[in-house]
Amino acid sequence: MPVEHPTQSNTIVDVLDKILDKGVVIAGDISVGIADVELLTIKIRLIVASVDKAKEIGMDWWETDPYLSSKANQNTKALEEENKQLHERLNQLEKAINTSTKN
Repeated sequence: MPVEHPTQSNTIVDVLDKILDKGVVIAGDISVGIADVELLTIKIRLIVASVDKAKEIGMDWWETDPYLSSKANQNTKALEEENKQLHERLNQLEKAINTSTKN
């Protein structure tokens, strides 16, 4: 009589669910050198997690990236306007200084 063994099947969905729930960090460094002289170092850091898990650990950079979030784009426009106003004020101050030094 054949003996049945319980089988544990992990589908790709189960594995991804576990990874996204807990998160996975992959880290590595690549160094390029000649004759014991380091010329280039590339640090690679990758985290794979669900959005909820990423927010839970304080990673929410996509919310402030203007290429990924319309909210961030609004903030960028406000900063651009402020930058423009500051440049105008700076130009006015430089003109005032140049005028006063000539007299």
